[in-house]
Amino acid sequence: MKKKWIHILIISATILYLFLPLAATFLYSIAKEWHHTIIPVSYTMNWYVDLFTDFRFLQAVGRTLLVSSVAILLSVVTVSIAVFVVFMYVPKMERLLQALVMIPFAVPGVVAAVGLIKVYSSGPLVLSGTIWILIGAYYVLVLPYMYQGIRNNLRTIDARKLMEAAEVLGASKIKGFAFVVLPNMVNGLLVSALLSFSILIGEFVMANFLIGGYYETIQIYLLRRLNENGHLASSIVISYFLMVLLISWMTLKLGRRFQKKEEIKENVT
Repeated sequence: MKKKWIHILIISATILYLFLPLAATFLYSIAKEWHHTIIPVSYTMNWYVDLFTDFRFLQAVGRTLLVSSVAILLSVVTVSIAVFVVFMYVPKMERLLQALVMIPFAVPGVVAAVGLIKVYSSGPLVLSGTIWILIGAYYVLVLPYMYQGIRNNLRTIDARKLMEAAEVLGASKIKGFAFVVLPNMVNGLLVSALLSFSILIGEFVMANFLIGGYYETIQIYLLRRLNENGHLASSIVISYFLMVLLISWMTLKLGRRFQKKEEIKENVT
């Protein structure tokens, strides 16, 4: 009984530690006057009204979602195929592939951004200052997370046995991957994509160095507003948190619905 209360106490303290800063940020975002008191003296929603009526904020959100979504979509398609092929048919190259995708962990964001600017500022392929260099940087940045998630997922679902069963029933390698293995990978792909999305939507160094004010994302918009008004910056942080929470919930909901449909098809057949 004592151990149960200790566990409850530890979990409660952890939740309080994690959500107390968020609660304070929310209070500051709706505070009209808050100087020498524990809680705000008066409240207002004007900061949120100013924020959501600012066209630059809506543009920044749209740009951030666009760049992150394109990078994650490209990563899901290419990494899932590459990891599947290596896992199934070239297992000796797994260590080499793992070493390559872990390189972004070893390279600081500032160093990577400066290197990309140096390489793509001249030559046959000039991408500096464009959206494409940011998409490419984001693609590389999420490689470790996508690789580990997809690799662990393939091992969890036992992809080798699934492919063997599909081939025994007459399916080709492409059909076996597309109609047997891939549907079982949906949950793992969604988790990897959500983790990557949460990292990209909060990434500042790459966005600031590679495109800066040419293509204002939500991180750069937040920095500009932070220098103008703390209440408005707090409302941006809360809106950003709620946006990530909503997108995560919708994605997981779609993944569960897809999984239920697959289970119904299996039961019918």
